[in-house]
Amino acid sequence: IRLHRQLGEALEALAEDPDVAAVVFQGAGGKAFVSGADIAELRDRKGPEAMLMHNAKLCDAIAAFPYPTIAAVEGWALGGGCEIAISCDMRIASEKARFGQPEVSLGILPAAGGTWRLPRLVGLAKAKELIFTAAIIDAEEALKLGLVNHVVEAGEALGRAIELAEACTKQSRNAVRLAKASIEGSLPPATSDLEAVGQTQLYDDPEKWERMTAFL
Repeated sequence: IRLHRQLGEALEALAEDPDVAAVVFQGAGGKAFVSGADIAELRDRKGPEAMLMHNAKLCDAIAAFPYPTIAAVEGWALGGGCEIAISCDMRIASEKARFGQPEVSLGILPAAGGTWRLPRLVGLAKAKELIFTAAIIDAEEALKLGLVNHVVEAGEALGRAIELAEACTKQSRNAVRLAKASIEGSLPPATSDLEAVGQTQLYDDPEKWERMTAFL
């Protein structure tokens, strides 16, 4: 929750900075972009906590950022990490990158926009397959599906993401901002409210506790 708040505050500050025209997200250490939630902590969450929608609010803030956002993905981008990546405008994946929404294997569902952002990227049927089977896919498969924009060699995701960001910042800042707003405005409205309702039920389901305990 502290990280969510810090990222949210950083995004608010960057949005007001006249020198900022794009933002790149990267995971620390190169092993993972975001590996997902702490399962031990998640196991003990109860239904009412799902309605706080911390993850969904963060992903919504990333998606609503007025200028281009790019995820530089090295390693794992699973669960909430995948949802953060797909809330960005574009994604650069290294050949080591792995993507997935494995929540159903743990007795919960992707509740930070995964059930509606993923279909927009890869299509309805493929999104259902990935979510229903908890599949984890590699970078090349993600590229074929349209989940990522480019695949690069290991260690080069950040550099390519910065190049892409620089290509955006060479254009009219205001025109890019309005182009993003127009694209987003053309999409059917969607929220994570239904995800939160479903997650509320699943957080109190004994099977969730059993599955997460088995995982741990």
